[in-house]
Amino acid sequence: MRSITLIFILLIFFGCKDEYKRSSNITQVEIEHIVTDSTFSIRALDFNDEYIFYGSSDHFGMKALQSAFKIDLTEVVISDQKVHEKYQINNDSVYLHFRAIEEVNGNLFALSIGNPAKLFKLYRKARKPKLVYEEVNEKVFYDAMVFWNENEGIAIGDPTEDCMSIIITRDSGESWSKISCSDLPPAFDGEAAFAASDTNITTVGDHTWVATGGKSSRVLYSPDKGVTWQVFETPIILGKSTTGMYSIDFYDQNNGFAIGGDYTKPNDTIANKIRTSDGGKTWQVVADGKGPGYRSCVQYIPNREGNELVTVGFKGMDYSNDAGNSWNHLSDEGFYTIRFLNDSIAYAAGRGRISKLTFR
Repeated sequence: MRSITLIFILLIFFGCKDEYKRSSNITQVEIEHIVTDSTFSIRALDFNDEYIFYGSSDHFGMKALQSAFKIDLTEVVISDQKVHEKYQINNDSVYLHFRAIEEVNGNLFALSIGNPAKLFKLYRKARKPKLVYEEVNEKVFYDAMVFWNENEGIAIGDPTEDCMSIIITRDSGESWSKISCSDLPPAFDGEAAFAASDTNITTVGDHTWVATGGKSSRVLYSPDKGVTWQVFETPIILGKSTTGMYSIDFYDQNNGFAIGGDYTKPNDTIANKIRTSDGGKTWQVVADGKGPGYRSCVQYIPNREGNELVTVGFKGMDYSNDAGNSWNHLSDEGFYTIRFLNDSIAYAAGRGRISKLTFR
């Protein structure tokens, strides 16, 4: 009888134990500014071994990560420079605003918001970007873009009809096609997406998740690279045009996290952080009533078993080592978006700057 009781107690203890374990503990972040320009407002960021690519309020650009020696034979001057190129594209005397970019095998894709929406492909070493997609509609507004592989990619935007706008390429970005609303879940009244960090769409293998926001905030899911779609409800705060999910990330096919809130009330912490462990079918609110408040971007730290996350916004940066159950505030310095290079270094961007972050 005693042995049975002991086994029962052990089963209760281990059965009730939280499956999300605390892992290593990051306590600080070192911030090194790579680009500073007061005219920048950057919400889209990507990189490869050579460049950081970004989308800004009046252009998209690329900044070399390594210095390059240049010799001016006219004045016999040797300089050590970092190349920085900008691409400003004018439409009716107004420069296009880019909030979605993606680097694929050295080629850069940049997608503008607003009407008309224009998607450009800048080939590696090319000087002039090529227009590969254009959409004219008074309601058009594209928010984010990602590629599954070198040939296939997807971009999402606000509804122009009664569904979310989704365009897909299957030929390395040379052409794009918009999915018919007959093949997508209908959008609810006031449901759209936020072009806050180029992270309200994420992929793992062939699986794709899209986070909507506004008066309704749901997750659109495709298991087959955008061929078929279904939609899942979430418990995140909603009801206003400024509420809902602003960013979503998945560590693997099952474990995902989304964050948002209401950017007009950035200190509110109720129902603005949610987590799933079944591929997005069901979600639960975590750290309810606790920090952080509104944030525009969340990312899993690579190779940390899905336990560690970093989130950024204009109110600062926060870190969790237990899958979002609790958070530590790392910095008051504001960023809009962040991308990890490895498990200790990331690049982040925001108003007036692009920075290298080292976590310790």
